[in-house]
Amino acid sequence: MLGVHFAIAPEQERALLVAVDEDELGDFLEELEESWADDSLKVDTDKAWDAIHRCLTDGSLDPDAGDYPLNHAVLGGRHLSEDYYVVYLTAAQTRDVSEALQPIDQGWLRRRFDAIDDPDYIGAGDDEDFDYTWTNFVDVRQFFERAVAAERAVLFTAT
Repeated sequence: MLGVHFAIAPEQERALLVAVDEDELGDFLEELEESWADDSLKVDTDKAWDAIHRCLTDGSLDPDAGDYPLNHAVLGGRHLSEDYYVVYLTAAQTRDVSEALQPIDQGWLRRRFDAIDDPDYIGAGDDEDFDYTWTNFVDVRQFFERAVAAERAVLFTAT
């Protein structure tokens, strides 16, 4: 699954939250992806979202694992779909996550990465995998800073 974070505008947030079923949600997501114009308010994490979430929590993909607000950087938050990951954060939660991500350095993330001991983790777990995770983590951290500056809610999708 490929992960994407979007910093959604208030009108997009309202439309998202009134989607009543999977079909409406799917239509919303399709339109969002096709019409997205501001790359500074979007970040693609490819498959690195998996390791990032694991590093920021307890090493699992459990959305409830770990502590708020770090556990909300990827999978924590309001889940809007039963079929795939569509996770919503309010603007206030986005601010909390951004502040929590700022002090994380490469050494801290590496220790957490090396501690992943879940047989379901599909990454290689080697130096190249960590470099890929770190690079994407930095992109996510910068994205959250931009989302806060724009006073936006965040939507994470993995399909």
